[in-house]
Amino acid sequence: MSTSLEEQGRLNIDLAEQNMGALMAIRARFKKEQPFKGLRIGLALHITKETAVLVRTLRDGGAAVALCSCNPLSTQDDVAAALDKEKGIRAYGHKGENTKEYYEYLQKVLDFLPNVVIDDGCDLVTALATRERKKAANVIGGCEETTTGIVRLKAMEKEGVLPFPMIAVNDNQTKHLMDNLYGTGQSTLDGILRASNVMFAGKTAVVAGYGSCGKGVSLRLRGMGAQVIVTEVDPFRALQAVMDGHRVMTMKEAAALGDIFVTVTGDLDVITPAHMKLMKSGAILANSGHFDCEIDVKGLRDLSKSTRLIRPSMEEFTLPNGNVIFVLGEGRLVNLAAAEGHPSEVMSLSFCGQALACEYLVKNAKKLTKAVYTLPAEVDQTIAALQLETMDISIDTLTAKQKKYLSSWQEGT
Repeated sequence: MSTSLEEQGRLNIDLAEQNMGALMAIRARFKKEQPFKGLRIGLALHITKETAVLVRTLRDGGAAVALCSCNPLSTQDDVAAALDKEKGIRAYGHKGENTKEYYEYLQKVLDFLPNVVIDDGCDLVTALATRERKKAANVIGGCEETTTGIVRLKAMEKEGVLPFPMIAVNDNQTKHLMDNLYGTGQSTLDGILRASNVMFAGKTAVVAGYGSCGKGVSLRLRGMGAQVIVTEVDPFRALQAVMDGHRVMTMKEAAALGDIFVTVTGDLDVITPAHMKLMKSGAILANSGHFDCEIDVKGLRDLSKSTRLIRPSMEEFTLPNGNVIFVLGEGRLVNLAAAEGHPSEVMSLSFCGQALACEYLVKNAKKLTKAVYTLPAEVDQTIAALQLETMDISIDTLTAKQKKYLSSWQEGT
């Protein structure tokens, strides 16, 4: 019996819900309290089964919701089809959007006139701060999902052009120390495997960037038997990589040694044609940073004498010297371009942060200025406690005596 695209999307969303218990607990409370009643929430996120669970949660909390993709290759078409048929939800996006379509879908969310925005990469907020400033007047505030977006938001705040308060959800411990570390680590390798079926054991893998994402990718590569080289520009992170047992060097030095390259820096021109000319024949390049600017794919295309698509997410470039280089997922987020993104369990934590950040914005709108905020620490603790509960894990609690000791200074040795 064949299953329609829409039905398959519903089945996948149902599966995600079974593994997102913490977010489902928040949904149950939202259904009762209706914190978003009468509000419109606009999102630019990866349209995945996990995002669908967040969207349903916001809708069940009283909001009308419009969603578009934040990356041309990250939409799961079955999920988009299912969401677009649900009451109170509009979904715009498909896998393989061209640039024109991408911005058309973004515009549809802007035309929805949202009161709250959830962004991943800051494209919605950038539009509201520039060409759609009149529509920004409707917005109470917003939330940002990723490191790259927060960098942009803080630059906007510094220049005095941030149009409304923004919460840096990525700065939650339950986001960047979970999603970035464990989610990116696992899903990046999943994307590389699905695209190339390469064996990691015995290979030399070069990881560019040793933030939370780079740490996660390096940890998983090492666990699969690869020797890891880290490239960094931050002295402390480079030192951390050394202490974690990795080799650290410049990209110029690493270029000739690597079999697999993964970029997770959030910056541009991390791997350039100058590096590519030094690489072994058969080197595999993958990016897990938000935008497709870390690997200079255009420069590689100009450098190459021929190209061909070997597999759906694996393109081969033949250099003038006869060497070949493979690029996965067009240099876009490999975990979503070639796989399904982070596992549901870790996205539950991230999207608990998004849901509670929206509630925080609505409750505190009159107190907040046009700045970038981090959620209070107790919100992080609430999310972590909900996740532990879903895992049937109990932890100790402090006694009154212990609490007093930790908050006092009188007792010494």
